[in-house]
Amino acid sequence: MEEAAHLQARVLFAARNPDDVGEREDAWRRSGLRVAGVAADVATPDGRDKLLAFVAAKCEHLDLLVNNVGTNVRKPAVEFTDDEVDRLLDTNLRSAFDLSRACHRLLAGGGAIVNVTSVAGLTHLCTGAVYGMTKGAMVQLTRNLATEWAADGIRVNAVAPWYVDTPLARQVLEDEAYRDAVLAATPLGRVGQPQEVAAAVIFLGLPAAAWITGQCLAVDGGFMAGGFHVPGRP
Repeated sequence: MEEAAHLQARVLFAARNPDDVGEREDAWRRSGLRVAGVAADVATPDGRDKLLAFVAAKCEHLDLLVNNVGTNVRKPAVEFTDDEVDRLLDTNLRSAFDLSRACHRLLAGGGAIVNVTSVAGLTHLCTGAVYGMTKGAMVQLTRNLATEWAADGIRVNAVAPWYVDTPLARQVLEDEAYRDAVLAATPLGRVGQPQEVAAAVIFLGLPAAAWITGQCLAVDGGFMAGGFHVPGRP
């Protein structure tokens, strides 16, 4: 995460595409940032093992684990295939659960976890039932691990973004009518930026948030607070 590296953190990251990893790592290092990346698909057991081996070779303690992996298939619930359901569960949920457990030892004694979920885990969105249930489960996973691991000195929180300017969101927001509906439902009247979500993640990992655990922070331009809102009316 570039924002954390700019705060002098040493950052280890993973992505599925080796070219993407190499490009980002080179660019960040040229900027003087302390980063190292590995190509690994954490939706798979082999990918998670590869990432964990990479982390173990680089450090003996983690200050912050950010579970920020997600994908989606948008269709009515009755049309999902078993393979599609499994892919969403493995990518969005199982990866966070397994990596959190595997990193427990490295985080104990003062580390933190931040799970990147979605407002789709807090209310209904037209993103499909499977995506919503994986994100809702991440919120509950956050609460459970925060309680279970508090005695180990590990804080666990989550951030729940609304629409953010990412490649996954852009596919949907290209539909002008849909984008207009999204903006109308967002009191701040715009799509979020990745660095705005990153700022919330970093805060929850800092000592400044030392008494915050088990929480899910909506980073959503006011979407969850807005309810039904007609522009121009109080």
